Amino acid sequence: MAVQPGFFDLSDRYEALSAAGDPLERLSAVVDFELFRGPLVAALRRGPRNKGGRPPFDPVLMFKILVLQALYSLSDEATEFQIKDRLSFQRFLGVGLEGTVPDATTVWLFRERLVKAKAIDRLFVRFDTALKDRGYLAMGGQIIDATVVPAPKQRNTQEEKAAIKEGRIPQDWNPAKTRQKDRDARWSIKYTKAKVREGDDPKATKPVDLAIPMFGYKNHIGIDRVHGLIRTWDASAANAHDGARLPDLISKENTASGVWADTAYRSKKNEAFLARGMFTSNIHQKRLPKRPLPERIARANARRSKVRAAVEHVFAGQKHRMGLVVRTIGIARARIKIGMANLVYNFQRLAWIEGRAAPA
Repeated sequence: MAVQPGFFDLSDRYEALSAAGDPLERLSAVVDFELFRGPLVAALRRGPRNKGGRPPFDPVLMFKILVLQALYSLSDEATEFQIKDRLSFQRFLGVGLEGTVPDATTVWLFRERLVKAKAIDRLFVRFDTALKDRGYLAMGGQIIDATVVPAPKQRNTQEEKAAIKEGRIPQDWNPAKTRQKDRDARWSIKYTKAKVREGDDPKATKPVDLAIPMFGYKNHIGIDRVHGLIRTWDASAANAHDGARLPDLISKENTASGVWADTAYRSKKNEAFLARGMFTSNIHQKRLPKRPLPERIARANARRSKVRAAVEHVFAGQKHRMGLVVRTIGIARARIKIGMANLVYNFQRLAWIEGRAAPA
């Protein structure tokens, strides 16, 4: 038998969510989402509306929906359902039980307009400016790295693969099939160094290094050493060389000159670039072919790894807590997906920093 709802039932439920530590409530308290209204309005470029018809949804509301998608790795359909189902989502968006929830198509169209306007870069810069205004300057040097963001694997024939690599559309693909094929994502190999298990004799048992094939895109980032916030980023196909992106990821606004990165970024060209910019290179050194790494260089690399490891925490947060994957088609859509993940990571990082500094 249904029970008549009480007058204060909803407020009591909200209080219970707050007492349980609603992370979205904390995010709303730390991030002023009105900061993004200007860039969003400029990107949407809505003209004068004729009389009649439903008015458009508020752009900040729609942007916060994209934030939810990045936080919880939701598809458009799942986002619509979860907003209708979860009180914490409704409170975060400022939508009451009686409010209208944007459907999946509306969310898709909003994101498409941001893709066409290439708005994600302006949104990221807007928040980075707000961080600096709050005193979170890029300090202590910068750490550069990249990770593969998986995308759905494409089942193509050898002839189709050859045509895609040449920048052509296979002859037997009709327009409908072409729209469903991701021709920008690429395969890449991720190499992992084998580690000797505890208690094993490294001379008796030789561990085997692993080579893992991965398909998708790549997220290139640069974080500052003090705050661990993402300051620069870029997106590319998974087969893009990490080292070639170094000049685009270096920030001249960092208060320190140190740059940390793994061996993929070590090259004469990059070292010359850093020297010209008066940066201090802390990039890992490579061993010579068929020669063991000298002990002094191995110790130096180990010291650098202690600093460089901070960037791996960023990728772990994005992949495990946020479930970062690319479900869209094409580099333009993948870029806004990856850019939103980087932006939302900074939201979470700021909430953590300020929560740690707040008095108990």
